[in-house]
Amino acid sequence: MVKKLFGKKLGMTRYFMGEGKSYPATIIKMESCTVVQKKTAQKEGYDAIQVGFGVQKESRINKPLLGHFKPVAGKFFRYLKEIKIENPDQFEIGQEIKMNIFEIGETVTVTGTSKGRGTAGVMKRYGFSGGPETHGSKSHRWPGSIGTNTTPGRVLKGKKMPGRMGNVRKTIKNLIIIDIRPDLNVIAVKGAVPGSKNGVVEIAKV
Repeated sequence: MVKKLFGKKLGMTRYFMGEGKSYPATIIKMESCTVVQKKTAQKEGYDAIQVGFGVQKESRINKPLLGHFKPVAGKFFRYLKEIKIENPDQFEIGQEIKMNIFEIGETVTVTGTSKGRGTAGVMKRYGFSGGPETHGSKSHRWPGSIGTNTTPGRVLKGKKMPGRMGNVRKTIKNLIIIDIRPDLNVIAVKGAVPGSKNGVVEIAKV
């Protein structure tokens, strides 16, 4: 049985639940995933199925992928992902896996790529307080001292420094599905999930 699927984050809204309380919710577009390839422990070293989603024009597919998509009868996909399962033989090439594996009230884990913020200093990246703001100070937004004594006499690994912020894989656990709209192929998850609008996210059953 498949325990996770993939979708696109459409944006956020709010849901009014019982007792007049409102909760933030993320709307995720759940496109049906088509089985493109089956991988077995005998051949690839592990059991999994490869699924494709996001319909793409044939003209936008390169020749190696055109050959890869031949078994699914003329369907072409923008995204290819793998789902590890115990028995790949229970699936057929071209079979569609839909969002009906999820139910309202179910707890899920959502994984995505966070928004990229570019190169950031320590105040934006880690919330450092910075130096004095008076006229005599020359270290308003500096991180401060980063060195050590003679022993070990070097900057220790893991020191919080300026650098690239965001654009990393993030996982949010214990999110609750509060609404499912099969006619629109969307689900609403209570809370925020990583990524920007139209970003690909992975939703897994707990």
